Parts: sequence; C-alpha cells; structure tokens
Amino acid sequence: MIEVLRLDGKKYWINPHMIESMEENPDLTLTMLSGKKLVVQNSYEDIIEKIIAYRQKLGIDKQEVL
Repeated sequence: MIEVLRLDGKKYWINPHMIESMEENPDLTLTMLSGKKLVVQNSYEDIIEKIIAYRQKLGIDKQEVL
C-alpha cells in the first residue's frame, strides 16, 4: 500500500497495482481499476516514486525488464 493525501489533508492508503490511470486537471485524479476516482494533493512524480519504492520493497522490480 502507498500513502496519498486527500484534498482535505487526510492520509489515505491505496494498492498501487489497482491504479488504472492518473490525470492532472489541475489536481491529480487517480482512476482505479474499479472505476472509483480519487483526487489527491500528491504530484504524479510523487506517486510514481512511491510505486517504484513499493515494488522494490516487494522485490517485484527485479522481475521486470526495462
């Protein structure tokens, strides 16, 4: 799970493998595979860094070919 900040400042944890897409308009909107949309304070760069760190922690990054 990775931590994101909702617009009201509350912390929220999501499964990064369930993110289908991200869109800035101007706030970052995460669309989940379920269709649910989450608007967060985080930048897309921050979310990508958190996903990479999460995957490295799990050891998933070693299985991927770049």
